[in-house]
Amino acid sequence: MEKPITIQVYGAEVICASCANAPSSRDTFEWIEAALARKFPGQPFSMQYIDIFNPPDKTEERAFAQKVLDEDLFYPVITADGRIISEGNPPLKKIFAVMEAYGYTPVKEPGTLRKAETR
Repeated sequence: MEKPITIQVYGAEVICASCANAPSSRDTFEWIEAALARKFPGQPFSMQYIDIFNPPDKTEERAFAQKVLDEDLFYPVITADGRIISEGNPPLKKIFAVMEAYGYTPVKEPGTLRKAETR
């Protein structure tokens, strides 16, 4: 791994109108953070939640938050080092695949043995 990845979750306290029955952006952020910590323990990465209606003063985050609004992207929008991974309700497998592409090594979870390994 070259450097720790930064996963950013762009969202809002109000749930996206097209995402009825989905968790809030903040809940999604916490869910992803916990899942990544379990899947890639002891491997450094950072997470950042960015409110699209009140983004930080950093130019890149502010510009991307405006893009989410201008282009009517489904939020939360998940990015990895500035690249969009997912919009709306994110699939963890896609986020895991990005982590692995950046050189992170997943741990095998108990109970995930293949049938051939259990014989």
